[in-house]
Amino acid sequence: MKKISYYLFLMLVVSQVQAQKDFQGMAVYESKTQAPKFEGMRGNRDITPEMRQNMEERMKKMLEKTFILNFDKSASIYKEEEKLEAPGQQGGGMRIMMNSFMGGGGTFYKDVKTKSYTVDKEFMGKEFLVVDSLPKLDWKLEQETKQIGGYNCYKATAVKEASKTDFRNFRPKNNDDAKKTPGETKTNFEDNFEMPKEIVVTAWYTPEIPVNQGPENYWGLPGLILEVNDGRTTILCSKIILNAKEKVEIKPSKKGKVISQKDYDETVIKKMEEFREMNRGRASGPASMGR
Repeated sequence: MKKISYYLFLMLVVSQVQAQKDFQGMAVYESKTQAPKFEGMRGNRDITPEMRQNMEERMKKMLEKTFILNFDKSASIYKEEEKLEAPGQQGGGMRIMMNSFMGGGGTFYKDVKTKSYTVDKEFMGKEFLVVDSLPKLDWKLEQETKQIGGYNCYKATAVKEASKTDFRNFRPKNNDDAKKTPGETKTNFEDNFEMPKEIVVTAWYTPEIPVNQGPENYWGLPGLILEVNDGRTTILCSKIILNAKEKVEIKPSKKGKVISQKDYDETVIKKMEEFREMNRGRASGPASMGR
């Protein structure tokens, strides 16, 4: 009788260990970024109010995305859900270009055991594989709670350095018209927007799903992060499926030139500076001189 009880206990332990090993979940996130207002272009005679409104609407749509997070106890992959554009819809080229400056990439892989991440990115026709250590935020756990999709969530806040290569972090400048040179019109994007040095991050996590994971490169809380607000962007979980029959292979991408985050950022910043100089050169060209 004792042997039977021992074997039953052993089988129970083995099944629990196996269940933990096979544990996997999927979370759907809706990401929305507050679109910038092109107020600085009001003085440009070539851009009508209708054109400016159209630009803002197109930008708003491009900043609304759906992502899928597949995770287990130690790793996750986070990827944008592929959507077919409507026939005749314009802006595909602009979308590809903007993705490079909005933290866009292919598969974002996080391993919380090794505290590392891998993300494949395409920038200016070149493929990069960014491999680096996960950023460690100094989370402050709050007592405030709320429900998201039926899960009890707790609030956590942190402050992080703004990424200079993530377009979503740009914010409009408080331009003082009185300081402008008479007749000067600031039409370049860089002249009307600036990058903050730091961003306050507010996250909501649920201990009911005890994994150290979240969207993008967010992690480090005692439960799955279901909502994140970091400046102008809000990422909200809209659906969760735990232990589905079909398992997803959670592994990092291998395509692209291996590069650190710092080196990748320097590459992007250099190209942005080249664009800035090109735009300024065009603005001061013969066409503008003749006005």
